[in-house]
Amino acid sequence: MPQRHSKNNNDLAFFTYDEKRKLGYGTQKERLGKDSIKPFDACCLCLKHFIDPMSCQKGHVFCKECILECLLAQKKDIQRKLAAHIVQLKQEKEEEEERLMLQRAKELDAFDQQNHGALPHYSDRNYSRDKNGFHGANSVKVTSYEEEALRTMKAFWLPSATPEAPAKVDAPSTSTVCPEGKEKLKLTLFPVHFTEDTSEKKKSSLDRTYICPSCKVTLTNAMSLVALSSCGHVFCKKCAERFVAVDKVCLLCSKPCKERGLVKLEKGGTGFAAHGDHLEATDFKHLGSGSGLGLVRPATKT
Repeated sequence: MPQRHSKNNNDLAFFTYDEKRKLGYGTQKERLGKDSIKPFDACCLCLKHFIDPMSCQKGHVFCKECILECLLAQKKDIQRKLAAHIVQLKQEKEEEEERLMLQRAKELDAFDQQNHGALPHYSDRNYSRDKNGFHGANSVKVTSYEEEALRTMKAFWLPSATPEAPAKVDAPSTSTVCPEGKEKLKLTLFPVHFTEDTSEKKKSSLDRTYICPSCKVTLTNAMSLVALSSCGHVFCKKCAERFVAVDKVCLLCSKPCKERGLVKLEKGGTGFAAHGDHLEATDFKHLGSGSGLGLVRPATKT
């Protein structure tokens, strides 16, 4: 009688290779389609078709309303953190002055005790001493060094001696950042102007289509786009390097533009994967112990 095939053998104490494949074990790759990539004409914040687009010096395009609201929210958050930091510094200064006053009072009491033999009376609530010179429980007599060590000791098992850990508020940075590139961003944004296709074959289409004003090629996500910071007109990378970078003027409005004014617009990447030559999402699954189920690890960008 012929033996059963390994694919049908399911009474083993371990998973076979074919069973692991059926459970999705290992690294799986999938090429992302158009629906998983943000279009070049979409805002980086609202992910919708931009309205009055503006770009930073790194080439991230936003709606004018979205980026201004983002910068305003960052300013308000900075002011809130700065106010909390100022209050904390004021409180720390008051605590330091109070500590110095208590220390001076203790020194005066110690001097008075040494000269007149009087017992000191401290206003510090953490310092306790009875008339017999005992610290804490009246069963053990301690020296002055041990008494100071016990007084300053932080005992986590005693509620009265538990150290307090106040929340520290660090000094915030006063610079606003780009929500996409995380670099410092001020009101140095410049408006971006795309050339819309107004040909006869595009008039009936409801979707907006943009073209390069020089070569009349339809702009897509696969192309590298360059915007001029002086006027905001957008060209494809080939026309920008061939004409604009050489003539130092815009081909539409003839406005002067330096080579450093050519800003490369960032392509649309989302949380699924970065935009580039390899549009693949990688997912790794490993089997749970004794359960036979696959545990999924978050996908990585490639």
